[in-house]
Amino acid sequence: MRTDLILTAVLALTTTACIGGHRYRDAEPLPFAELDYGFDVDHALDDPRVAYIDEGRGAETLLLVHGLASNAGFWRYNIQALAERYRVIAVDLPGYGRSEKSADYPYTLSFYARTLRDLAAELGVEDLTVVGQSMGGQIAMVMALEYPDVVDRLVLVDPAGIESFEPGEAEWLRGVYSIEGIRKTPEDAIRRNLALNFYEWDDRLEWMVDERARLALTDEFDQFAHAVIRSVGAMLDEPTTPYLERITQPTLVVYGQYDGLIPNPYLHPGRAADVFAEADARIPNSTLVEIEDAGHLLMIERPQAFNRVVLDWLD
Repeated sequence: MRTDLILTAVLALTTTACIGGHRYRDAEPLPFAELDYGFDVDHALDDPRVAYIDEGRGAETLLLVHGLASNAGFWRYNIQALAERYRVIAVDLPGYGRSEKSADYPYTLSFYARTLRDLAAELGVEDLTVVGQSMGGQIAMVMALEYPDVVDRLVLVDPAGIESFEPGEAEWLRGVYSIEGIRKTPEDAIRRNLALNFYEWDDRLEWMVDERARLALTDEFDQFAHAVIRSVGAMLDEPTTPYLERITQPTLVVYGQYDGLIPNPYLHPGRAADVFAEADARIPNSTLVEIEDAGHLLMIERPQAFNRVVLDWLD
């Protein structure tokens, strides 16, 4: 098996930030603090200071948790529709987006879950519905298991934490990453890797390439890359696969029909439908929905279908 093909698949799985290439070679750096998600951004907590979007005034609250190497802006096509019925809080996890970054943070899934619990407490929110995509889905499950009095319902969007990895596979995945490698990945690889998150890539998604390329020109980028690397290890070190039967909250598992990243296409060739059917079978009170013609980032690729499925289930 060719190493370069494996590396491409792994980088696609993480949707790694990159620089270089052609279109953005002479672009201005984009400081993390200036990321524009299309909504006002507030901050709460200290050490870590956490950035979040807060929209809508419904009686119930949805907490949107992004995936690996992304940020709250990945929910930009969903927040407005969901906020018509619910209070919606979309968070930048520590180490990501406009939240605080530090090599001193552990960046474990338990650390993320605890931070989200503390954020909810500071904002006076109880009985959360946690909506988590990919790594955010695994964090949502950890949060549900560790803080069942805080989490009322779960929406798991193409979640990590269902597929399991053997020790040798986990160690190989852990060893692939370096800060330098992430920072220097060329622009054409950004586009290629991001495209693997979608059933169809088109130019309306070019903002993702622009954002990643320009972020990587900043001094803060290495701290972000450190958080990404530690997060990969956290997903491997804190698997939720053995504990699915302990999730008692009503759970929606929604996934893209053509998710090409789960299961890992080189380590575990197979169908996404089979992985998520296992989650549905093992989580006691779950509902499984497939969205047609969508990949891993289905809430970006098919936002109207995604919003409708989530709202119908919540209602």
